[in-house]
Amino acid sequence: MKVILYKDVPNLGEEGDVKIVAAGYARNFLIPKKFAVPYNKATEIELAQKQQAINRRKAERTNDASSLKTRIETVEMEIAAAAGEQGRLFGSVTSSAIVNYLSSQGIKIERKRVKLPDEGIKSVGIHNVIIRLYGDQLAELRVNVKPAGAKRSEKLSSEKEELAEDLKDAEVEENPKIKTEVDNTNYPSKGS
Repeated sequence: MKVILYKDVPNLGEEGDVKIVAAGYARNFLIPKKFAVPYNKATEIELAQKQQAINRRKAERTNDASSLKTRIETVEMEIAAAAGEQGRLFGSVTSSAIVNYLSSQGIKIERKRVKLPDEGIKSVGIHNVIIRLYGDQLAELRVNVKPAGAKRSEKLSSEKEELAEDLKDAEVEENPKIKTEVDNTNYPSKGS
């Protein structure tokens, strides 16, 4: 079935595009949700009249996307995450964390537009994340992942070393009270 899209539909097309889709998809989803109308002479004439406004909106979206791209690419996201000694994270940095960070910077992005590296972000270091903007425009965000609690782990290891030294000192030193009690004890001899 041939339809004219009235709104952008992911993986199908943009507003004003004429597409051929399955009849059931058009009747059950696109037309009831007002994403599209059936293609005929009347809708073709209506599309021609609206084409100038559609082109203006597409140009505005393209300009907005290019300015958003420059804003995203100037930002470097720093995040602290719990990691092991080899730099492997206990978990991973998710697209939700990236969206939350960008929204705190005043940049609104949908979570589904964030494309993490194939293996995900599961280690300490600098990673590049791709963000799909309008059309074929992509922005690249640098994400710097640092181990969380580095100061705390250093503090714990120093406390652990102090405890080990105290135990070692306790084993080496002799307690005078215990030594006196042991010396005063009369043990029977083997021959008695």
